Amino acid sequence: MSVPLTETEPLQQDAVTDAAPTSQEQPAETGQDEVSAFDAKAFLARLTSRPGVYQMYALNGDILYVGKAKNLKKRVGSYFRAKGLAPKTAALVTRIAHIEVTVTNSETEALLLEQNLIKEQRPPYNILLRDDKSYPYIFISDRDAYPAVRFHRGARRAKGSYFGPFPSGTAVRESLNLLQKLFRIRPCEDSFFRNRSRPCLQYQIQRCSGPCVGLISEQAYADDLRHASMFLEGKSNAVMQELAAQMETAAAQLDFEQAAQLRDQLSNLQQVQEQQYVSGFEGNADVIGCALKHGGVGIHMLYVRGGRIIGSKVFHPKVSVEDSEADVLSAFVAQWYLGASREIPDQVILPQALNDQDALEQALSQRRGRKVVLQHSVRGDKAGWQRLAQTNAEQQLSSHMASKQNVYNRFLALQEALGLDGIPHRLECFDISHSSGEATVASCVVFDRNGPLKTDYRHFNIDDITAGDDYAAMRQALQRRYTRLKKGEGKLPDILLIDGGKGQVSQARDVLEELQITDVLIVGVAKGPSRRAGLETLVLAQSGEEITLSGDAPALHLIQHIRDEAHRFAITGHRARRGKARKTSRLESIDGIGPKRRRELLRHFGGLQEIERASVEEIAKVSTISRKIAEDIYFALHPDP
Repeated sequence: MSVPLTETEPLQQDAVTDAAPTSQEQPAETGQDEVSAFDAKAFLARLTSRPGVYQMYALNGDILYVGKAKNLKKRVGSYFRAKGLAPKTAALVTRIAHIEVTVTNSETEALLLEQNLIKEQRPPYNILLRDDKSYPYIFISDRDAYPAVRFHRGARRAKGSYFGPFPSGTAVRESLNLLQKLFRIRPCEDSFFRNRSRPCLQYQIQRCSGPCVGLISEQAYADDLRHASMFLEGKSNAVMQELAAQMETAAAQLDFEQAAQLRDQLSNLQQVQEQQYVSGFEGNADVIGCALKHGGVGIHMLYVRGGRIIGSKVFHPKVSVEDSEADVLSAFVAQWYLGASREIPDQVILPQALNDQDALEQALSQRRGRKVVLQHSVRGDKAGWQRLAQTNAEQQLSSHMASKQNVYNRFLALQEALGLDGIPHRLECFDISHSSGEATVASCVVFDRNGPLKTDYRHFNIDDITAGDDYAAMRQALQRRYTRLKKGEGKLPDILLIDGGKGQVSQARDVLEELQITDVLIVGVAKGPSRRAGLETLVLAQSGEEITLSGDAPALHLIQHIRDEAHRFAITGHRARRGKARKTSRLESIDGIGPKRRRELLRHFGGLQEIERASVEEIAKVSTISRKIAEDIYFALHPDP
């Protein structure tokens, strides 16, 4: 298979203002004559609300600004306010030609990745610290009988254990404060420690066990220190369970103040032990994520050097629906590394095994002159990097699929495929979702030439039908939708897409005939006998004609996209209605989360808000939660694609 390799086209967008740089010093005059106007509205419409990093580029490709965000959509959107921008931010906005985003698992990861990119690229609109401080660590010496736990920044030359890096000095100090509360490890300097004749105030407020005056044995202190080290290494399940048990006991005894304090400690512990995948200790690899959907593909490559992610790149090769991810990855790896003179790292981490993996390893090793390993089953930091690359591949593909030019070309192809006189302006698609007839919900999604028009999406709660009767459900949804449109409450579509064959299409035709709506083309999307993507048949209601498009047809990709979006939106509405009907919490509406797991989650995190803030890796640390269930929980609490 030959996959034409092209880097992603710049997203034509505007800028934002919340994360605007605040330095009083203006950046160097570089290319100020390059002023660009961008479609910020279209860019923000398809931007995710998840945490991540955004990079702003000028028309000539120069980096302008790197920022991080807890919510990318809100943060980037703030640059495009109509007024209230600082002069420096306004100047930045006028120069933006495109914006690239990298999604992370948490805001903390976004912060570390932002700093890596700023150090590597040194954008002119960022505040560049002259001392360029390194990341801070927690240090425990191994030379003393009663070692202290201290803040450390700089070269790691002293003998002992270093824990980190942490995103900021404040995070380290908060962690040290917490460690004092939990394990009563001394924080004082050695000179102060050696000259004590009685316990200091830290002992009086139960922040230290008093080793300076022999109030604790060396062995007992060593045990506390070992527990603190285990906690900092992430081996803290026993500590977390103990705190959770104490919290429950306090609550049972009606000591709610103590229970609240323990809950807050649980929350702080989660933040301290949060794993960072954008800054590790070692590793030199290219990490590749691949997403294939609707006839489009997104490949996201992370460059890890010295254990740190120093950059990324996105590609959108042209493929057919029938091509598998393994085929695309094999062609990409071969063309990227063997088709040009490029650096080849020690390892290339892939989302799955390749059919020709051995041959590719040999070819890459020969080109590099040293052994190269292709890996797909990895653990630890490597697994975190791989998941991060995969997340970004999926996000970048969604953004690419929604780009104006791509969608317009697909509308053109749809016009040609259906033999229409003009390019359609508006498409609507309906789908039905229920659980064995319970809480039936119909969805209506709308696409125009800019892609998904989410402000016009609608849910319809279906009642007064036989449970599980999809025909009746579809009929009711169509009657309600098009009765309103007939009255002028909205816009009629050019094409109505129905996910189904002739039976579903006939329901739509009957409804529109009853309402005397004649200028809407009804098209059914019937799955083939194998129900595989790429083998759908289009059924035209008016003529009964059946059309089969090739797997790489852009028109088919557009139809698959809107159909899948209707399916997703229907499921979202169904789950919300089912959860409300059962009077359940957000956790109770997640499949596989019963009373025991809910109890363990709440004990571990202390509350629902902390669960929402946690990454997949943090959720999976709960004893009863597997990696798969953790992913289900995370994406149920973060439904934004």
